[in-house]
Amino acid sequence: MDLNLAPEDVAFAEEVRTFIDANLPDATRRAMTLTTAFLNEPELGYEWHKLLHKKGWSVPSWPDEWGGPGWTPVQKYIFDLESARAGAPVYNGQGSRMVGPVLMHFGTDEQKNKYLPSICSGEDHWCQGYSEPGSGSDLASLKTKAVADGDDYIINGQKIWTSFAHKSNCMFALVRTSTEGKRQEGITFILLDMDLPGITIRPIIGNGGDHEFNEVFFDDVRVPQSGRVGEENKGWDVAKYLLEFERGGALVAGRVRAQFAKVVRLIRDRGLIDDAHIRIRMAEIGADLDTMEMVDIRVLSDLQSGANPGAISSMLKMRWSSIRQEVSELALDAAGEDILKWEPERPLYDALQLPPDEEELLGIAPRYLNFRAYTILGGTNEIQAEILGKRVLGL
Repeated sequence: MDLNLAPEDVAFAEEVRTFIDANLPDATRRAMTLTTAFLNEPELGYEWHKLLHKKGWSVPSWPDEWGGPGWTPVQKYIFDLESARAGAPVYNGQGSRMVGPVLMHFGTDEQKNKYLPSICSGEDHWCQGYSEPGSGSDLASLKTKAVADGDDYIINGQKIWTSFAHKSNCMFALVRTSTEGKRQEGITFILLDMDLPGITIRPIIGNGGDHEFNEVFFDDVRVPQSGRVGEENKGWDVAKYLLEFERGGALVAGRVRAQFAKVVRLIRDRGLIDDAHIRIRMAEIGADLDTMEMVDIRVLSDLQSGANPGAISSMLKMRWSSIRQEVSELALDAAGEDILKWEPERPLYDALQLPPDEEELLGIAPRYLNFRAYTILGGTNEIQAEILGKRVLGL
């Protein structure tokens, strides 16, 4: 494996940096610095997405056939890295990085022609209907039921922890269409509009004060069967394919490295750089980041050869979630008693008009509280360890 960029990739990195520097507004950079939720507000990313769409860069991992730039995995990696370093927002990751690849692989021509262009342009914003009360990491136990009725399904049940359901117009969901055989064999993957009669959305306010998650209730919701992706009762295969991209398809080194750099700057500004305990923790996190970046490059190499992330996505999810928590813990300790100041309004970039350093301090505590969930969401670290044990170690 050659870790050095080819000359054309070095030139491409410079092109990306130049474009971002010239077009990403300072107000957007500030807003991203003050975002304490897991995902940035959709409105924050929409204008940037439109600029990228005009440039042809709005869906970096897509082939040019569907409006993507047709980049190599290395170019996509460079774009993600430079975007993270610059503090650029992500818009509609559920659509472009999850359901989009699923439709390209499993979707009908009608579904591809209907949904892929609107994901590319930013017209559709997607949310994910997977988790339910009692069915999170054990996703195969889901109970939301879909009963065939003519050309439709009638759906009843509940989804939970649905990110930005209140700001999405489309959902991809897993529903139970059969109770026969193994639990995984009765699950179907379906696409639906969020304005259908019978859908109710209730907010869940996180520990950090952000409204990102929601409960979604389905009461006799009629959904066309034309929205089914793949065969009825075969949705588990589709779901597994998508989860590989959710857990390991988006390389996150750049964003975590950028977050860590801000914490190091905070430590220097507060005169803690010579504290032995702080320095040890910084060194441990730095070593973990270096190691995980090498694993990211390993995945990049697989993607370059046409392979999916596979089981390694579980390890990526485990370690990156833990490292993000460690970075947020270090920031909390470095800030000291200043984290006791609390601004209840969200988003912070609309609520605050303070000097930058004071604003950033107010984001540390809510970000720390929100990040406690990193080792739970997307499949708990315990479940990821079990997947690795079975699929990699053969236990």
